[in-house]
Amino acid sequence: MASAAEQLASNINFGVFAKATELKKRIWFTLAALVVYRLGTYIPLPGIDPRVLKDVFSQNAGGIMGMFDMFAGGALSRMTIFALNIMPYISASIILQLMTTVSPSMEALKKEGDAGRKKINQYTRYLTVAIATLQAYGIGAGLEGMTSSAGSAVLDPGLFFRFTTVITLVGGTMFLMWLGEQITARGIGNGISLIIFAGIVANLPQALVGTLDLGRTGALSALAIVALLVMAVAVVTVIVFVERAQRRILIQYPKRQQGNKIYGGESSHLPLKVNTSGVIPPIFASSILLLPMTAASFSAGNGPEWLTTVTAILGHGQPAYLALYAALIGFFAFFYTAVVFNPVETADNLKKYGGFVPGIRPGKNTSDYLDYVLTRLTVLGALYLIVLSVLPELLIARMSVPFYFGGTSLLIVVTVTMDTVAQIQSHLLAHQYEGLIKKAKLRGKRG
Repeated sequence: MASAAEQLASNINFGVFAKATELKKRIWFTLAALVVYRLGTYIPLPGIDPRVLKDVFSQNAGGIMGMFDMFAGGALSRMTIFALNIMPYISASIILQLMTTVSPSMEALKKEGDAGRKKINQYTRYLTVAIATLQAYGIGAGLEGMTSSAGSAVLDPGLFFRFTTVITLVGGTMFLMWLGEQITARGIGNGISLIIFAGIVANLPQALVGTLDLGRTGALSALAIVALLVMAVAVVTVIVFVERAQRRILIQYPKRQQGNKIYGGESSHLPLKVNTSGVIPPIFASSILLLPMTAASFSAGNGPEWLTTVTAILGHGQPAYLALYAALIGFFAFFYTAVVFNPVETADNLKKYGGFVPGIRPGKNTSDYLDYVLTRLTVLGALYLIVLSVLPELLIARMSVPFYFGGTSLLIVVTVTMDTVAQIQSHLLAHQYEGLIKKAKLRGKRG
């Protein structure tokens, strides 16, 4: 028999949505915030020559600049105030989450509840400013070394240009961080994810036109384009299937007697996702592997010889790059899963509330069993992420396919879409519950 929540979910229709005025306000606020973000990706940095930048980025579209430009929604190739996008905040968040596993003081903060969470968020903002400042200075120094046949990318290089670049880019990142928090609080949630999602989706039509143009010029055959589109649909299908897949561990609660009544005896499930780490491993692995190429691009070819050698070895599509990329994805899949799910803590909480896994003793045996199941699931999740990320890299390197058809970009788009739909459904369920409660109160007053 379907539960009350399932019955309510099945009754959600357009009429309910039309009456959910609060949800409509949240959706409109989210759309307005994303429009502001997209407008900001067209406001250029002061003191640069856009023609030179266009030439430089067209020559390096398949490397580091193309990858970062994908996450920035085209803001990097246009070198706008949102060129850094929200990536410094994501890096800071990941670093702070990793710190909670190695630092006792940070772990204690995590366990303090809302007060500890607020302090961690404050530290995340401070670290975001530091990371954004370093990256913005690197971009300012790198821009001064960029030249093409049209001249230098910077009209008036010097200390003042670097200072204004740092202030502008750091301010843009902090504004996006605030905008993401506002979308989470006043919109439909997932603010940071929606900003990245909007950047990728906004450039999908351009990527599709570019792919078709490759077919028109003969760089790609018609059969290859059709195969690419079929592969993209297949990848989306696999992502939806795996992201929804989970292992449900049965949890039993014993019966207990209080007075003349017997309580408990229920059973529930502990869901463990196949891909607990989400999209974090590919993003973090890409960021680490692109560090040498970032330094090389900032040095404008005048860096040390070893840096040039490392950059050549770790070029897109090179065997060393693909091997390290796969290894780092696997490492971060396990590492991040260990950060977000603690089997010992989960087993202790089950023991505290009287829950147990049938056939497994509470305590250490339960934590060992959860760790065993989670490890096997993470192996599958890591292999899924590796295949999803490495195979498109081969297509990008061999066939010059745009990054937007890669596994990482499709993974972000699909997962954020699924999370957003779930958020909207939860708002609709809450609205229906509120309507039922109001009707029950009115009937009670009439009675």
